[in-house]
Amino acid sequence: MEPYPILIILSSLIIFSYLFDIIARKTKFPSVLLLLLTGIAIRIAVDYFQLHTFNLFFILPTLGTVGLILIVFEGALELRYEKKRNRLIRRSFFSALFIMMASAAAISWIIHLLTNYPFHSCLINAVPFSVISSAIAIPSVSGMHPEKKEFVVYESTFSDILGIILFNFLLYNERINGSSFLWLGLDTLLVIVISSVFCVLLLYIIGRINHPVKFFLILAILILVYSIGRLWHLSTLIIVLAVGLFLNNAEQIKLPIFRKFLLYPGFKDDLQQLFKLSAESAFLVRTFFFVIFGFIISIRDLNDSRMVLYSAVILSVIYFLRAVYLKFISRTDLFPELFITPRGLISILLFLTLPQSLRIPGIDTGLLFLIILGSSIIMSLGILFSGKKPRVKG
Repeated sequence: MEPYPILIILSSLIIFSYLFDIIARKTKFPSVLLLLLTGIAIRIAVDYFQLHTFNLFFILPTLGTVGLILIVFEGALELRYEKKRNRLIRRSFFSALFIMMASAAAISWIIHLLTNYPFHSCLINAVPFSVISSAIAIPSVSGMHPEKKEFVVYESTFSDILGIILFNFLLYNERINGSSFLWLGLDTLLVIVISSVFCVLLLYIIGRINHPVKFFLILAILILVYSIGRLWHLSTLIIVLAVGLFLNNAEQIKLPIFRKFLLYPGFKDDLQQLFKLSAESAFLVRTFFFVIFGFIISIRDLNDSRMVLYSAVILSVIYFLRAVYLKFISRTDLFPELFITPRGLISILLFLTLPQSLRIPGIDTGLLFLIILGSSIIMSLGILFSGKKPRVKG
């Protein structure tokens, strides 16, 4: 087969994705949805003309994992730590934790009522629907007030990390007892130690690389460490978040020995270039991931009225629990925070990781797509209309 048609398709997708980003900034409509709809449109055209295609399903988890790493890393590189932000960080962490746990419990109960499957299977199937997608949330709040933007970045990133921890905990502990929580504590402690050592080591390496190709090497090392940790079932997304936060705040560390041996004159310029590279790489990977996911969705599932009903019930539960927490526990603004709880890349990744033996009939990619579609539309409408609300002075 000639390489040129493939190159035309790939380059066209990148151009369309760029245009979708521009549209998203003007309309507040998530570019991810436009990418998903592009994938569905390509699938319809392929089926109509009976064209031969490749099996794209097997590359989706790899693309999604790389995209998740880059998006979390990019978001962390934008966060500047100050002592006065401790309250914001705590608020976003507990928001992510409580809402995810409450959503997972409520959705698993709904799935159990609908399917009569064992509660453990229902709970692990519910986790992908309970996690906020940083891949959609972070790009969607670029124009918001800095404090609200930081809350969303922290909350969605914490939600990704906690979602992975909970999913792995359920996946490898069919029976939950005291030893299960002991291993979870050791896992978390080990990841924190690895994060601390790796942050310092990576900064040392960055300062001593003189080769013109520098930053792809750094990203490759980050992906390597993440992947090795995941093979050991560690929650290594914490490492990605820690590295981004550490690099962006390294200049605030006043220890003389640290500043002497680790900080170097061109550090600020290198950090800026690393941020640009991670942002553009995330854009590229996100483009192909969501187009491919749209392509592999079974369109017939979207016409299933039962699936639409399931998605409506699950979305209602998600927003009800979020409203209750934000209003009565966190006591924070409902607008637009209530609406910024999209499902996306992390939900797809966790769902694809689910072993076939734990899958529940009717809880499939069609339902996942409807949840992603519904939560993204609600988010875009919420941001749009809350932006038009008049500010009250005083």
